[in-house]
Order: sequence, then structure tokens, then C-alpha cells
Amino acid sequence: MQVSARRANFFGVMVFAAIVAFIVMTTVTFAALYQNSSNGEFLSSNMTATLLVGTLVPALAILVLLGRWMALRRAAQTIGGSGRMHVRLVFIFSVIAAVPTLLVVIFASYLFQSGVEFWFSDSSRGLLENANKLARGYYEQAQRDVSQESLAMASDLRGYMSQQTIASPEFPEFLYFQVRNRKLDKSAILQKGPDGQLRTAAIVDPTGGNDAADVTRDMVRRVDGGDPFVVEANANRIAALTPIDRAASIYLYTSRSSDLLAFSQGQRAENIVRGYEALTSRARLYQLRFNVALFIAALALVGLSVYLALRFADRQVKPLYELVDAARRVGSGNFAMRVEGRTGADEMGLLNRAFNRMTAQIEKQTQALVGANTQLQERRAFIEAVLESVTSGIISVDANGTVQLMNSTAQSLLLDRSVPGPLGLPLAELAPPLASLIDSGKPSGIVQYNKNGELLTLAVKIARDATGRVITFEDITRQLLDQRQAAWSDVARRIAHEIKNPLTPIQLATERLSRRYRKQITQDPELFEDLTRTIIRQVGDLRKMVDEFSSFARLPKPIFRAEDPMALTRQALFLQEVARPDITFEFEAKGDIPIIGCDRHQFGQAMTNVLKNAVEAVEAKVKETAAAESDVPYRGHIKVCIEGLESAVRVAITDNGIGLPQDRDRIIEPYVTTREKGTGLGLAIVNKIVEEHGGEMTFTAAQGGGTTVAMRFAVDPLANGRNSEAAE
Repeated sequence: MQVSARRANFFGVMVFAAIVAFIVMTTVTFAALYQNSSNGEFLSSNMTATLLVGTLVPALAILVLLGRWMALRRAAQTIGGSGRMHVRLVFIFSVIAAVPTLLVVIFASYLFQSGVEFWFSDSSRGLLENANKLARGYYEQAQRDVSQESLAMASDLRGYMSQQTIASPEFPEFLYFQVRNRKLDKSAILQKGPDGQLRTAAIVDPTGGNDAADVTRDMVRRVDGGDPFVVEANANRIAALTPIDRAASIYLYTSRSSDLLAFSQGQRAENIVRGYEALTSRARLYQLRFNVALFIAALALVGLSVYLALRFADRQVKPLYELVDAARRVGSGNFAMRVEGRTGADEMGLLNRAFNRMTAQIEKQTQALVGANTQLQERRAFIEAVLESVTSGIISVDANGTVQLMNSTAQSLLLDRSVPGPLGLPLAELAPPLASLIDSGKPSGIVQYNKNGELLTLAVKIARDATGRVITFEDITRQLLDQRQAAWSDVARRIAHEIKNPLTPIQLATERLSRRYRKQITQDPELFEDLTRTIIRQVGDLRKMVDEFSSFARLPKPIFRAEDPMALTRQALFLQEVARPDITFEFEAKGDIPIIGCDRHQFGQAMTNVLKNAVEAVEAKVKETAAAESDVPYRGHIKVCIEGLESAVRVAITDNGIGLPQDRDRIIEPYVTTREKGTGLGLAIVNKIVEEHGGEMTFTAAQGGGTTVAMRFAVDPLANGRNSEAAE
């Protein structure tokens, strides 16, 4: 990326420099042309070539860099990349075309300027002018000879006519003699009549003509204007008109045949000089046009080369771009992609055919792999469906103890919701007891697993497979609890039966002894009274214990009626508030509390037992605080929160007492208690009542110390039919 950035900066600087150089050289060229335009001088060949090259080089550089930029843009639009090969081809072709063009322009400009300087030099101009002067001097000399002869002949005629008339017999001979001796070809005496027409008075013409048709009105007008003679010449003759007698309007016309070659050479020399002078006056314009044409031709040639280079690069690189795009599509999963470009006998066609064969093979193999993978996915989905349908937890681990598979039952039993996917993690990290059982090499066993403070009892079986082990286990915690409850129910029934039978006779006998012998005992009567009251009180305590045994052993089936759970909860809370004013009680209701189906007596019994346990926990905390002699004042606080759920009512009782014991998972088991005089049946009875009402009971440590006991009662406990017998 850094190299590309540096390259882009370099070419950007080149473009800027080329534009600045072109502007500067264009300005300098116009200044040089303007400076020399006033005197009409040519620019020297060196100066012209320098200005042309100095202007053309940056212009060609701009064209080449423009071609490179167009190549970059086309490459970006085609494949979205830098297109280095595309740019390199265009740049190289453009440079290859620009360098020879520049050399040809330099040579042509120098050659043209040298030729111009030679042909328009002072020596060339002098040579043409001398030749023209020589030709004109020869022809003008012939004209002067004719004019002199005409003047002399007119003088002779004037002398002759002063003595004789032209009608004399000797005049024709005299006239002929004058024409022959003066080497004239034709002569005539003309007189202008009153009508302005010329009439021939005498003529000598070897051709036999009898008029002077060569005399023009302009010649007559000029002679009448005072010219001593008028000479006109053409390619055939030199004619002169001289006045003999102006008053009588008598004129002498003479002519001599001219040298045709001399005349034509003179005219040609004159035309050449005239054309040379015209060309000289336009030489700077031609010089400018030639250089401009050369400049434009060079730019057009390089521009055409850039265009052809772009076309050539497109033709050569486009198949590569198509191949790259096809490779990208194949890489993205389109294995049916084929290159539709050139498939001829050249290298690109060979590459395209090889690519198409490769993609066809990949497509075929991919279809086979997809089919096999689909079968594997279907088989895996079937196995996962089977694993998810069983109630046992199933875990598959490899030889290193890494979890490869775990069904939802195993995840719900072993993992917390906050734990991410277990696959790929060591089993020793997720469930250390199961890993320890695997390490022991036993095929089965019973393990205790602590899940967020809840102790679970798992029955585990281990089987080996080709890659590791498969572990199946079931949660038998509830099963063991039910077995213990059934056993303790039988024990409680037997104990209640065995203890209850002698309690009544003992109480009656003690009361009778107290009534009969109270007055007869004179020594320590108070001691007698204390002993009898103690017996009666202890018998009452034993009776209460027997009643709890009986309630646990034979808890009556609930009779469900529509009741207001909030009112029942408030009644139980009110009794505790009246009995314990030293404790702060708080009640909170969340949401709409629905009417539920419950046994009013059992619901109140459950609330009372849980509130009683909360009060006892607060009392224990008071004793603990007093024993520790803490300076922080302590006041018991019990909060009852009732909340309406979707299909249940949740009652949570939170205290700030001593908190849960270490074996919190066993506190709902019969005869498990932390109180000195407790029977361990209160929470067992509450749990049984809650279960009969289609709910569940949980224990959690409250924030800041204490315990939260949450009881969940179903709105309609008869909905699943589990308590139909109770309803009856």
C-alpha cells in the first residue's frame, strides 16, 4: 500500500509538472512569435526547434499520463483493482510511440527550418533579382530601340512631309526605305478623323495587311496627352506610336517582331520574382503553419497510439480480468461459472479452457461433497433429535476429555445459562465429578454435583466408543427425596401411633394427681405443682410433635376453591405483625394478582410456616449480634412480595436473618432442621403443599444477608390433571 501511494504521488507530481511546463513553454513560444512578427524576420532553426520541442514534450507527457489515468480508471471500473498490467501496457506503448514521434518532429522541424533559411536567404533573393533584372534589361533595350527608331523615323517623315505630300509617287519608296533600314517589320501613317476614328494614310506591312489594328485607344490618348512616344510589347511584337503632327492628328505607328523566348523568360523571371516576393511576405505564416501542423500531427499520432494502446491493452487484459472475476465467483461458491471469452488456439484460449475444465471438475466434486454432507447432516440431525428426545443427559468426549457433543438435558442439568456453548471445552472444567469418575475407570457410579449451590445426585453410566467415551446420566435427586419422604412418612406414622397412645393416659393421670394430691402435700407444694405442670406441658409438646408427624404422614388432599392469594397472604402477615412488633414487616404487590385455585387452609399453613421460619431466623440473628457485641444496631426486617405471572402467582418472603445453612439442598427433607426444638417437618410440609398446588419452592441467599424463600402457585392447579384426585 505504501509503494502504491508513493507511485500515485510520483505520477501526480509528474502531471502537475507537465501542465506547468506546457503552460510556460506555450507562453514563451507566443512571446517569441510576437516579438519577431513586427519586423517580419524568420525564427532561427535552432530557436524554432527548441520552442517546438519544448512545447511538444510536456504536451506528449500530458497525453501519456492521461492514457495512464484512463487505463487506471478502466481497470478500476472493470475489476476494481489497480490494474497494473493494464496500466503498464498502455504506458509502455504510449512512451514507445511518443519517443520516435518526438525525434521525427525534431528532425522534420530542423530540416524545414534549414530549407526555409536557405531559400529565403539574401543570396537566393539576390540571384532571383539579378536574373529578373537581366531578362527585363534585355527586353527593355529592345523596346528602347523601337522607340528610338520610331522617333527618328517620325522626324524624317516630318521633314519629308514639309517638302512633299504623302501622295507623291516617291513617298511609298521613301517609307519602305525607312522601314527596312530601321529593321522594322511594320509601319503605318495614321490620321484621326473628326469622328475620332483612325484611318490609315500609308502602310508598309509584309503580311499584306492594310490597317493598324494593333493601335489601341489608350496609346492614342497617351500620345495626345503629350507623351513623345508610347511603346507596348507582348510575346509577338513591340509596337510604338509617335506623333508626326499633333495639330493634324497624324501619327506614326511602327512595330518590330520580338524574341518570343526572351519575352517569355523575362515574363517568367518577373512572375518568379513576384511569386517569391509574395512567398517571402507569407514565409512566417507558412513557418507557423508548418510547426503547428507538425505539433498537431505529433499529438494526433501519440493520441492515436494511446487510444490503440488502450484498445490493445483492453483486448489483452480483458480476458485476464474476466478470468479473475470468474475465479472470485468460484471462490464465493459459484462453481457453475464458466469463462465465455476467447477459447482459440492462443495462450489465453488455452488458459480459459483449462479454467473451465477445472471449474467443471470442482463443480462435480462439490456436488458429490454436498450430497455426502447432506446425508451426514440428515444423519446428524436424526441423531440429535434422538438425543434431544431422551430424558437422560448424554455427553460425548474424545480421548483427551474434550466435549464433542452434549444434549439439552445434559446442559440444563450441568450448566448455568450464562455459560456459553460447551463444545470444545474440557469436561473437567464443566463437570469435575464426571471427569473424576471417568478417570477412576468405573463403568458407572453415583456422583454429587453442585450446580449454583444446588446439590444434585446423578446416576452415571460410561461407555467407550471409537474416539472416546459416551456418558449417560440421570438426575435422581428428586427420586431419592421422594424415597426418603416416603420412608419418613412411614416412620412418622408409626412414631405418631406409638407415641400418641400413651400421651392421653399420661396427661389424664397427671391432671388427676394434681387435683387429688394438691391439698394433701404439705411439704414443697410448689415443687409438686411445677412438676405436674411440666409433665402436662411436655405432654402438650409431644402432642404437637405427634400432630406434625400425623400431618406429614397423612397430609389431607387439598380442596381447591377460587381464592384471593393476596388476601390470604395479608392475613398470615397480619398475625405475625401483631405477634412480633419488634420486627419490621413489609408487603409489596407487583402487577395484577389473579384469583387462583387453592386450599385456603393449606395456603395459610404454608405462609405461616415460612413466616415463622423467617421470624426464627431474625431471632437467631439478634442473638448472634448480641453475642458478638456489635456496635451496629440491628433490627429484623421481613418483606413479603407477591407477583402475578402469566399462569401462576409467586410469593417471595425475604428476611435479613442468619441466612441459609451449608446443606441448603436438604432443608426441605423431613427431620432436617437447624432449630434447637424444631422437628424438621415444617418446610417439608410447605414443600408438599406447594407441589400439591402445581408449583415449586426455591431458596436463595438474599442480597445483603438473609434468605429469600419463593413459592410459586399455579393459577389453575387442575389444568394438567395431576391433582384430580385431590379435587375429588
